Amino acid sequence: MSLFLILFGFLLSLHFPICCAAIDTITSRQALVGNERLVSSNGKFALGFFQTGSKSSHNTLNWYLGIWYNNVPKLTPVWIADGHNPVTDPTSLELTISDDGNLVIINKVTISIIWSTQMNTTSNNTIAMLLNSGNLILQNSSNSSNLLWQSFDYPTDTFLPGIKLGWNKVTGLNRRLISRKNVIDLAPGRYTAQLDPSGANQYFLTLLNSSIPYWSSGIWNGQYFPSIPEMAGPFILNFTFVNNDQEKYFTYNLLDETIVFHHVLDVSGRTKSFVWLESSQDWVMTYAQPRVQCDVFAVCGPFTICNDNALPFCNCMKGFSIRSPDEWELEDRTGGCVRNTPLDCSINQSTSMQDSFYPMTCVGLPNNGHNRGDATSADKCAEVCLGNCTCTAYSYGNNGCFLWHGEIINVKQQQCGDSANTNTLYLRLADEVVQRLQSNTHRIIIGTVIGASVALFGLLSLFLLLMIKRNKRLSANRTENIKGGEGIIAFRYADLQHATKNFSEKLGAGGFGSVFKGFLNDSCAVAVKRLDGANQGEKQFRAEVRSIGIIQHINLVKLYGFCTEGDSRLLVYEHVQNCSLDAHLFHSNASVLKWSIRHQIALGVARGLAYLHDSCRDCIIHCDIKPENILLDASFVPKIADFGMAKFLGRDFSQVLTTMRGTIGYLAPEWISGTVITAKVDVYSYSMLLLEILSGKRNSGTQCTSGDDYVYFPVQVANKLLEGDVETLVDNNLHGDVHLEQVERAFKVACWCIQDDEFDRPTMGEVVQYLEGFREVEIPPMPRLLQAIAGNPHSTSYGYLNRASQEAEKLQHDGDCADFRAPGGSLLT
Repeated sequence: MSLFLILFGFLLSLHFPICCAAIDTITSRQALVGNERLVSSNGKFALGFFQTGSKSSHNTLNWYLGIWYNNVPKLTPVWIADGHNPVTDPTSLELTISDDGNLVIINKVTISIIWSTQMNTTSNNTIAMLLNSGNLILQNSSNSSNLLWQSFDYPTDTFLPGIKLGWNKVTGLNRRLISRKNVIDLAPGRYTAQLDPSGANQYFLTLLNSSIPYWSSGIWNGQYFPSIPEMAGPFILNFTFVNNDQEKYFTYNLLDETIVFHHVLDVSGRTKSFVWLESSQDWVMTYAQPRVQCDVFAVCGPFTICNDNALPFCNCMKGFSIRSPDEWELEDRTGGCVRNTPLDCSINQSTSMQDSFYPMTCVGLPNNGHNRGDATSADKCAEVCLGNCTCTAYSYGNNGCFLWHGEIINVKQQQCGDSANTNTLYLRLADEVVQRLQSNTHRIIIGTVIGASVALFGLLSLFLLLMIKRNKRLSANRTENIKGGEGIIAFRYADLQHATKNFSEKLGAGGFGSVFKGFLNDSCAVAVKRLDGANQGEKQFRAEVRSIGIIQHINLVKLYGFCTEGDSRLLVYEHVQNCSLDAHLFHSNASVLKWSIRHQIALGVARGLAYLHDSCRDCIIHCDIKPENILLDASFVPKIADFGMAKFLGRDFSQVLTTMRGTIGYLAPEWISGTVITAKVDVYSYSMLLLEILSGKRNSGTQCTSGDDYVYFPVQVANKLLEGDVETLVDNNLHGDVHLEQVERAFKVACWCIQDDEFDRPTMGEVVQYLEGFREVEIPPMPRLLQAIAGNPHSTSYGYLNRASQEAEKLQHDGDCADFRAPGGSLLT
């Protein structure tokens, strides 16, 4: 044994340290020690030993071998070699190539191998190289095509461009992402992102070593995953899904290699994408799934309540305390909470009835409850739970009695007042704890009143002093938050009044209110909408703003924040540079939109509507699709405005009807007939918008005449489709410079979307597939309403519009909000 150690030490002494100049390769006679590093030839990535530092009271410094972004000043690891085995003394570490050709980390003090590539080889004719992609490879030094090992086959928590997320069908290698334990301990955590092991072409997020997902991407459709419509672009990435005899994987690459892009499965179980913003020297989040933190399975651990509208989002249930405060501080809350006082039942079976229940109202119940059909009342349900020492909670409602045993996880706080979310969970606690909590509630109320009165004077004085400093910071901070996507911001009325120069630069007006241009901190352009007719209370308005604010899609206008002061209700949106679509289609002094841009706009609007209808927590029906509500950014990417506006108007739908009456040409027959309103009203409106994009004129205008009568443009389209001649209907300003196949497909889609029966109309998701060419479109029949117009030689589009306007006005006068409910009776949202 002594001889072995001597020989091993001698071999180590033959390695030469890497010099100070940046290199990307380690040979068999070199070693990486201390602060030395490898740097990829493009300078983008570095490999070496790094530390995760102390945070508050945490003094432990863990050292790891890893790869990080070399030119990003914030240390951001993308791959870790020895997550299981960190060391605290970096001087004892050495990265080298062993006698058998493996790349190894050696502890020079204990002369032991901490980590190895574990190749089945005996040749030491190998070199290690850090590629421009961030991939660390081990290859034969005399044959560069002989790749022996690569870090891309063993990703940790980061999905770099070029990594194949999936399986090698020959070797069985499964490439997946695994979250970290916390921000200091980089050992594998609880969550994983991987391709569906059942064989479906999708990937999902699960607990490690579990096959039950808490989030799924949906089945790959050839271009993107349905749960991630943002992938449809335009974007900075190019996505690929491969399934052949050798491999099955999902990967992507950057379209612009100068961009620093970071996609990670973070400690909290969410996949997040970031782009490095050089101007602010910070990462800017562009994407996250699941969209809300509380949708991650057991993210807060047992005996906690998760609340997406609060910070911190995890809190212990009453009668419980955090199990490990240190881990919570490091963003790992999966340990949850523990009881402060043991249950009486657990101490003495004969006194089990001394336990009591504490109600937790307005919560989403865990899905692992056991139904007790024999408990037909709330009292009986409580009695059954008390009779079993393992029962920790019960709930009784319309679905009967449910019991929970052992640890309780995945309890979510929800908004009170919504009948669908008013579940009450009765938590089992020792009787003395319940009595103390109830007593404390009364004391808190009394103490709050007295304390508030005493402290009011002092707070007012302090408030005046702080306001001066605060006002100077707020504008700058809010601007940074907007640029960084930090969530919905509550603005002061005075700030928005100043930003808009007292609402002097009016961008436009509509049925919902007026829009003004403004600048935050004199640099960030915004559009401020002053709502008319939004009469909810402040709490309800804030809740609805939050629900709309979390909805993000490249084809939807982004909501930055809001203001509620007195009767004022204002919304702050991103400012879109190229105005609304109508200004480019119908104004004579506007530049002509070429066909590729028109097709991009039609497809983008369809994607945005499909997202609102199918991918949000609640189906959102826009109800007012028209060119004025389609904004165009600097690249002419369309963004739908005013989505979800019905939420801000409460139960008074007169404002919505006023808008509909003002733009009656986009109104579906359901609004006139008084039948139930569904998402198909948006499909109808979209068809009218699509026809205007194609023709460059208003549908109700005078594009063509027949004798002395104006011919309604959709009637012309239906007839021309049957004749096989739609080219003459395209905007003359394009001078025939169009893609005829796309044009014909678009006209067919438009005519399918205006069918009288909503069930004959496609969904917006199907419209996207039609326009993309993934599905064939047959020639549609002419709708009965159009047949009636076409069959009467004296019928005009104006006669139809006048009749529809009268019907809408009658509905507005006679109806109430019950007439305008989505399927199932829920108010349009």
